[in-house]
Amino acid sequence: MSERVAKKWESKREETSFTDSIRAAFAPPQALKPRLDYAIKRLELQIQRLDQASERFSQKDKALFTKIVAAYEQHDTPHANIYANELAEVRRMERLIMNARLALDQVLLRMRTITEFGDMVATLGPCISVLRSVNVGLCGVLPEAENELGDISNMLSGLMFDCGASSGLSLNFNSVNEDAAKILSEAAAVAEQRVNSKLPDLPPGLSVDLKSKLPTENT
Repeated sequence: MSERVAKKWESKREETSFTDSIRAAFAPPQALKPRLDYAIKRLELQIQRLDQASERFSQKDKALFTKIVAAYEQHDTPHANIYANELAEVRRMERLIMNARLALDQVLLRMRTITEFGDMVATLGPCISVLRSVNVGLCGVLPEAENELGDISNMLSGLMFDCGASSGLSLNFNSVNEDAAKILSEAAAVAEQRVNSKLPDLPPGLSVDLKSKLPTENT
């Protein structure tokens, strides 16, 4: 870490007047580490919210599955098909959320590493790219997470710009894209495996048409 970056990394703000404090509430602090720590806390909160959303969808999944089984046992095919369509959509949402959560885990891990090694420009580039991709994936699913992730992405972009300006480092966009694609690909593969492993199979003898309405492969 260069001396110039190190000073901005750990610098503490001096005591300020009330007016300056008000201004600071609407402008990011100059020190890099406190800004990164704040972004990390906000990202941790979003991961917790994704976990809560995943649990909600999981409970809905179980309830719909129970309804499908009951309708099947009563030979009520029309309602079984309705529930199956709804379950297919719920499981699509579960995959999206699991995928996003795993990708954000990797972003968080890299952001925490920065506090130890200070390699901000090279590390934040892929993180920002992943955040933006996850943000698009969650569009319409969790609007509150979508907005918050957009804000975090903008915060990290500001950090990366300030660090690059201070140190004179430039960003290798080819490397950024490769790293981001790797994170997203690994998250998608693990998400598919985890979601499929916890989803119950439909009762034996259920019609092929009904089974086809449930997502059993990558979508």
